Amino acid sequence: MAIFKSYPVTKIVNGKEIKTSDAIICTNSTHTTKGEAAIIVKGVEQCVVTLDETTTDHITIKSMTNVTIYSDKLIDDEYNQIETERGASVELRFLGQGWYIMSSDGLKNS
Repeated sequence: MAIFKSYPVTKIVNGKEIKTSDAIICTNSTHTTKGEAAIIVKGVEQCVVTLDETTTDHITIKSMTNVTIYSDKLIDDEYNQIETERGASVELRFLGQGWYIMSSDGLKNS
């Protein structure tokens, strides 16, 4: 499968300069964030997106398939992973020592 990238951007994350794409379309079964502002996941039956807080501090994930969003840091002080269904969108921010859901239109119980 493939990753389709938008225009390149340079961001400062955790005091480090990150060269990345503003948004991507992911058609792989796995993806680790690399500073993108938005990811659209489609074209696969299931995908695991791993949040990397060393390169990413704010991200929106649009699920056009079933997506498991995983982190080795807690999400909303409670979960190591959350699951979204087709059509759901979730916005996350890394603050302090964990990820926080800022907005969501369709999380399943995780």
